[in-house]
Amino acid sequence: MSRYVMIADLRRCVGCQTCTAACKQARGTPVGVQWRRVLDIEVGSYPEVQRVFVPVGCQHCGDPPCVWVCPTGASQQRSDGVVIVDYKRCIGCMYCSIACPYDARFRTLKAEFAFGDAPTEAEAVVFDPERVAVATKCDFCIDRVSAGVEKGLVAGKEPDATPVCVNSCISGALIFGDLEDSRSDVSRLIKENQTFRMHEEVGTDPGFYYIWDGAPAPMGASDEGEHTHA
Repeated sequence: MSRYVMIADLRRCVGCQTCTAACKQARGTPVGVQWRRVLDIEVGSYPEVQRVFVPVGCQHCGDPPCVWVCPTGASQQRSDGVVIVDYKRCIGCMYCSIACPYDARFRTLKAEFAFGDAPTEAEAVVFDPERVAVATKCDFCIDRVSAGVEKGLVAGKEPDATPVCVNSCISGALIFGDLEDSRSDVSRLIKENQTFRMHEEVGTDPGFYYIWDGAPAPMGASDEGEHTHA
């Protein structure tokens, strides 16, 4: 059994938001909707102040409240831990959004495009009418990951079995893989580094880990992310 998780190494994230742009382009999210966002936060006290960039989105919780409150079963958790939405079953009530502690759910009541009522050629390629007036969110690009795994690729190792935000990260700050595989990069990094998860205290068991010890990433650490950018 797999448990797919993501890591953001906050020592490495430069706040470029390439992951945000890559997600929007690949998944065709509407104007104003960002499944992968990057927060810009100041930490410390004067004069020792730092800017920390924090990628956020659906945390793919092990105990997801969004799933338990859904009245139609549209919000679902796969056996690999990834939380998805069945758009055909979703009625747009947004109970899931209220239950989510991570502000990770979105709803667009009508089709919206960058330059008016009609999509550009690029928008038309990725536009999905089933995502109008329903709950939407990051799904770890699970269709892409699953298709790659079916071909014998290792999730998080080869780009064709890795979420687009991870593939696009210019600093190797985002890492994806199977937490149940002791040989995976995510398992190794969590074991070797100081990590935290958002709102662990509410018992959701988030599947998104953050590496942060207040110091820059060690020299040579860029090698850890190179496998995702082939």
